[in-house]
Amino acid sequence: RAVYMFMKVNNIPFTFKKVDLMTGEQYQEDYTKVNSIQRVPAIDDNGFTLGESGAIFRYLAKKYKVPEHWYPSTDLQKQARVDEYLNWHHTNTRINAMMTFRHQFINTIRGKPINQPELARHKKDLAKTVHHIATYFLKDNPFLCGEEISVADLQAVCELVQLNGVDDGELYNGNAKVKAWVERVRAKLQPYYDECNGKEVDKLHTLYKQMLPKSSL
Repeated sequence: RAVYMFMKVNNIPFTFKKVDLMTGEQYQEDYTKVNSIQRVPAIDDNGFTLGESGAIFRYLAKKYKVPEHWYPSTDLQKQARVDEYLNWHHTNTRINAMMTFRHQFINTIRGKPINQPELARHKKDLAKTVHHIATYFLKDNPFLCGEEISVADLQAVCELVQLNGVDDGELYNGNAKVKAWVERVRAKLQPYYDECNGKEVDKLHTLYKQMLPKSSL
């Protein structure tokens, strides 16, 4: 979703190919040719294939010379700050938000019991992550890396907002500073934000609610 919004908002031409993760399309031969680690997102730029959101952001920002605020190229310190978040993201925001979502959504869809101790651990670590986003990255800034939106904001917001799909939006909305930041990012990315983080997450939430055991409703 983050790469999709980045390309849309910057008018980067592309043909969108949806990969159905629920049916395991990412493991099929055609997709494996594009991304051998069988993860999304990935791009195929006239035969040049690339995975990992951070790498894709950097590649597209340089190739299409998008506005400087997305991924700074002339100010080394601003670029380093964006890189700092992108590198920190994987072992903090991503792992904790994704696993909080995955333990509940995937297990519910598959009819498997939820590993409650693991879920509790990731939620506890996610609380620390959200606090760090608020106190270190945001501080008194409107966006994660300063006065303007960057690819760091896209990466972070998509990871957190997926929690709405399992009724855990309060894990980030409970922090007033982070909640206000999400709204600023949303405003900057319209109409693509609501398309991706609204309608698509709502679909996940609907499916999740349908599959919940009646005793959980």
